Amino acid sequence: MNPQDINSEVENHIAAEDAWRALRILSEFVNGFDTMTSIGPSVSIFGSARLTSESPYYQQAIDVSQCITKKGFAIITGGGPGIMEAANKGAQEVKGASCGLAIALPTEDAANKYIDKKYLLSFRYFFVRKVMFIRYAQGYVFLPGGFGTLDELFEALTLIQTGKIKSFPIYLMGKDYWSGLIDWMMTTVLDHKCISPDDLKRLQITDDPDEIANGIERHFQKNRIRKNF
Repeated sequence: MNPQDINSEVENHIAAEDAWRALRILSEFVNGFDTMTSIGPSVSIFGSARLTSESPYYQQAIDVSQCITKKGFAIITGGGPGIMEAANKGAQEVKGASCGLAIALPTEDAANKYIDKKYLLSFRYFFVRKVMFIRYAQGYVFLPGGFGTLDELFEALTLIQTGKIKSFPIYLMGKDYWSGLIDWMMTTVLDHKCISPDDLKRLQITDDPDEIANGIERHFQKNRIRKNF
């Protein structure tokens, strides 16, 4: 077989794989939209899967989830253990809707047990999952986490900064954990003019769950008919 034939065979194989991949992606979007449409106003809560119930942030996640749920919002998490589990647990304990957008990862087991079965979704693609977090959320709450949590935080900030989505409340909970990052952004990043002072105003830092719940509720009441994307 000459090189041209080999190249043609490889290209045909790639094209067939990409076509099936496109269908899987579309299927995840359709399934996600179909499920999430009925959930109503929601708040996405993020945080590390590695923090156990021994961490003080675990109880913080329960507390803020309960305060938000009592305002009538559903809780959306990544469906995993740790902070995600705590947030889902808080929602269920006060009889609120508890959603988990799970994804198969080598570092995480099955979805946590505090998710309503009808709101448990499993994703293959991170970017499809991210759309679900954004589209149905009236606010974001970030507790301590690693790369995944930081990824969600900075993607939301980027989308708002660039006008790709409408602004909504973004809270950081765990002042001691986030202070170094905020100091760096306020000095190094801002000093180099890579961001503007207004960009930093999009972040609100507090350990008060009622402050977070009240702030999200106020924003929602002012912007009742709004969907991102």
